Amino acid sequence: MGDSALLIRLVGLVTIEHDGVPPQHLSSAQAQVAFARLVLERAAGTGRDQLADTVWPDGLPDTWASALRSVVSRVRAYVTSPHQKPGETPLVARSGRYLLRLPGDTAVDVEAAEVAVAEAREAFAEGAHAVARQLAAGAVSNLRGSFLPAHEGEWVGAVRERVDELRLTALELASLSASALGDQHHGLRYADEAVRRAPFRESAHRCRMTAHASAGNRADALRAYHQLREVLAEELGIDPAAETQRAYLELLRASGPSLPRRPACAEPGPPDALDPVLLGAFEALPPPR
Repeated sequence: MGDSALLIRLVGLVTIEHDGVPPQHLSSAQAQVAFARLVLERAAGTGRDQLADTVWPDGLPDTWASALRSVVSRVRAYVTSPHQKPGETPLVARSGRYLLRLPGDTAVDVEAAEVAVAEAREAFAEGAHAVARQLAAGAVSNLRGSFLPAHEGEWVGAVRERVDELRLTALELASLSASALGDQHHGLRYADEAVRRAPFRESAHRCRMTAHASAGNRADALRAYHQLREVLAEELGIDPAAETQRAYLELLRASGPSLPRRPACAEPGPPDALDPVLLGAFEALPPPR
């Protein structure tokens, strides 16, 4: 696929981008979902049956074997560079599995965002709030759009949940870092987006409380808590979690404009294991077009 770095976007419009070359779009819906799974499972490969179930989640067609070969052929044409020798292809079939071989410097938006969020979490814990905000905001930017919105199925649903959770964590980290830097505008902007995407997610509402408190707007921070409490009571019939109530009590005890002793937007939990090959790959991703 050439010597230049590759950027693969699976969120939003599915594309491959080479340095200095316009993005290549993959128009076939079936080829898109097959390509996405082959990319994300390239380390171990994807079984033929699993790939077929992903392409046709509602049931396989009678001639699914030949239909799958046609889909794979489209993916193979998409990922094969004209500079490669005849007969060479990065997508091969072996022992009932499809293996996609990509250059080691390939950056995939989902994977790169995972690395960026993990690094942002570490930077925030170390007090490097500007670095944390830059990394988290970049992850948010590169996760704009939906993951294969035209598709359903178990595998697509699981990856979509992974992307949604990653985006929310990035939004919360960006909000928390901005608040720590005294940037109420961006602290609120990221928190508000997180609340809009997940209205029952208490950590997002705590980020909103923190953003108000960091600007000295204790009344607005308290109001944000009461709004959350009303939403939870009316929609779910529950009270805010103990952590949220503790943040509220700290706000009540606060006598000045300073932040509560413990940020109301709790630091996200530990990251999942990340592929070390992708460390630093996020910096290579330009803003989405």
